Amino acid sequence: MKILLLIFHGLSDSSGVSKKILAQSDAFKQEGHQVFLCTYQKDERGHRVRTINGNTIQDFGSGPMAPILKRISYGAIKKFVKEKGIEMVYIRSFHNANPWTIALCHSLHKSGARIVLEIPTYPYDHEYKQAPLWWKTELSVDKLFRRMLARKVDRIATFSEHDSIFGCKTICISNAVDFDKIPIRSTLPPASGQATNLLCVAEVHTWHGIDRIIAGLGIWKQQEKEKTIPTLHIVGRIDEPEEKLFKSLIKRYKLEKHIIFHGPLYGEDLDDMFNSAHIAIGSLGRHRSGIYNIKTLKNREYAARGIPFIYSESDSDFDNMPYILKVPSDETPIDFDKLLAWSENVKTFSPMDIRKSINHLSWRKQMQIVIEEITNIEKEK
Repeated sequence: MKILLLIFHGLSDSSGVSKKILAQSDAFKQEGHQVFLCTYQKDERGHRVRTINGNTIQDFGSGPMAPILKRISYGAIKKFVKEKGIEMVYIRSFHNANPWTIALCHSLHKSGARIVLEIPTYPYDHEYKQAPLWWKTELSVDKLFRRMLARKVDRIATFSEHDSIFGCKTICISNAVDFDKIPIRSTLPPASGQATNLLCVAEVHTWHGIDRIIAGLGIWKQQEKEKTIPTLHIVGRIDEPEEKLFKSLIKRYKLEKHIIFHGPLYGEDLDDMFNSAHIAIGSLGRHRSGIYNIKTLKNREYAARGIPFIYSESDSDFDNMPYILKVPSDETPIDFDKLLAWSENVKTFSPMDIRKSINHLSWRKQMQIVIEEITNIEKEK
């Protein structure tokens, strides 16, 4: 099958989303499909361009009209799909339903292509609460047109458990991992007799709820139950409002020695952080975005690394796993008495045992589900 993987933004070596997209592309290729990856970015001249497999198919220039044209001009994509005989277009939603994306999908269908629209997070409106005005304006447009767009696609791929989204039938898949790209932890440090190391790896936003664990640690420290105080290591970029909140909590609870900001880390530096950590921290504030059921990529990456972790949402792939700790989906500080007791209990799990528990969560197996669904549509014709 000839597949166009359509992304409305560029890719970055440091982005988890970018790594996921490339892993999906590789998964399709591993199944024998021919994949064309379409992205949008600035080139070395500063021109805004749309590319397929690295080759420019549309140059919008660098002038004031370029950002507008890239949102409304999809002629090069339509031409490519028709000329190449693309059989499936897999689109990653950019929350950009509008008359032009609707016209794009209509044209792709006329060319004979099946269309799958992936909505990574659903519902997503609450994510815009603290967004700039421009983003909120784009969301308002999306709200007006997303049901019309949904009528122009064959299926919506979702990491939720919704049977339909915006009136369109879904393909329920899980976020997954590329096991070849994620190294397993080489050590499992004992938690007893030393300070517990907590690790959060994320581009931190309000829905990660890291303030809950900082507050929980501060309250636990004030009780002076032990002399050995856990340390929280935060790896990744942090939104400015969150950083201010964290610093105020750190100052209030005198946690300067126990909260360490490392910034983004990669390669061996990131591996070393995992090798020295006892437990990892998933999302603790998805409820702030109105989301209670989600299959986050981060949970799967932690499991692939072989590290126990905590989170607050419902995730059917992990809710019953013995190496995870579910905490309430609310604003209460994390209970460190419970967390540390659990940490002692899970230290017997080897990294390989944890990793093996998610063998079914490879991108290759998840993308097979998409292909099978689209193939069944063709058989029903």
